[in-house]
Amino acid sequence: MKKVELLAPAGDLERLKAAVIYGADAVYVGGQIFGLRASAKNFTLEELKEGIDFAHQRGVKVFVTANIIPHNDDLKELPKYLKEIETIGVDAVIVSDPGTFAIVKETVPNMEIHISTQANNTNYSTVNFWHSLGASRVVLARELSFDEIEEIRRNIPEDLELEAFIHGAMCISYSGRCLLSNYMAGRDANRGECAHPCRWNYYLVEEKRPGEYMPIIEGEHGTYIMNSKDLCMIEYIPEIIKSGINSLKIEGRMKTTYYVATIVRAYRLAIDSYYKNPEGWQCSQQLLEEIKKASHRDFTTGFYLDKPGHEEHIYGDKSYVRGYNFIGIVQDYDEKNQIATIQQRNRFFAGDKIEIIGPHEKVIHMTIEEMWDQEGNKIEVAPHPKQIVKFKVQEKLEPYYILRKEREEEESE
Repeated sequence: MKKVELLAPAGDLERLKAAVIYGADAVYVGGQIFGLRASAKNFTLEELKEGIDFAHQRGVKVFVTANIIPHNDDLKELPKYLKEIETIGVDAVIVSDPGTFAIVKETVPNMEIHISTQANNTNYSTVNFWHSLGASRVVLARELSFDEIEEIRRNIPEDLELEAFIHGAMCISYSGRCLLSNYMAGRDANRGECAHPCRWNYYLVEEKRPGEYMPIIEGEHGTYIMNSKDLCMIEYIPEIIKSGINSLKIEGRMKTTYYVATIVRAYRLAIDSYYKNPEGWQCSQQLLEEIKKASHRDFTTGFYLDKPGHEEHIYGDKSYVRGYNFIGIVQDYDEKNQIATIQQRNRFFAGDKIEIIGPHEKVIHMTIEEMWDQEGNKIEVAPHPKQIVKFKVQEKLEPYYILRKEREEEESE
């Protein structure tokens, strides 16, 4: 049985490497132009080449987003850019616009093309249309059920791949094609500059009563009427695979290295365990808890099981659930002396109880007994961003292992 692909986001080079190490089969990234996440760090061509080399050495593919809805000026640099990313070995380009598609076919005819969810791919006729033009993969709209996806699969060529989002933020607008940000903040979501106004706090104002702000539902803090829960389908791996989806996509090019590593690891373990025992598979409680240890909103199954109702939104606030802090990432491990070298990401102390995860299932629980700075001086706290810290760990660690600490109740969100 050919395994489905696990496709992970990467907002920069560190996150790309984390996605690869923690089990992604492919990653999708944005260059510094033409992608839909303008506020992400994104990749220079030099960084992209380094990331591609790192991924390819480990059998992982790299896809580049070019899925903005472009205006005339956006097209001028596109042919040159496409030739550059082809030269450095990009495996596929993700597009949503027919004009962009035509330029890709003309400029780099051997480049594999994936059709973005931004193209509103909701039926088999649309999917077949893109295939007839030469697309090798179509990313389905988030607004589809398992039944609809199965019908699409039955009515398209077997070699045409389907990709679908299975985890991450949901958008209030169909397939993410939103004008609200443009209207509210002058930032075009369809050109990568979304201000996320769907997460803002709203009141109702009556035309003849300016300045009187009435909550849309009863409550003293207004209501977040467009604030969707996050998609989480880790409990439905069998249904996803049986529906005919070839690539399982995690949302989150704006997310942290810790988020990418945690979510990719959980889905990797879930998918692999399913293939080992497809008939008796159930998602373990441990994996569900692991998913929740990354920053998240409450979870929903989106449109997969049924059309979502009012219970799929979060009306009370827009904050994330953050049960754990990402406190460090392993740079090196001296096996002889059992000393780990850590790059700090959030403050931690000697005496803290921490957890360490790698790409495998085991979670290491330990207490930091003593720790030292880069010069070997004993320290009680690591307060500085990206400070180099060393302490003893009895179990062997590898670079990119993640350190986390449970948040105290009084810690602010």
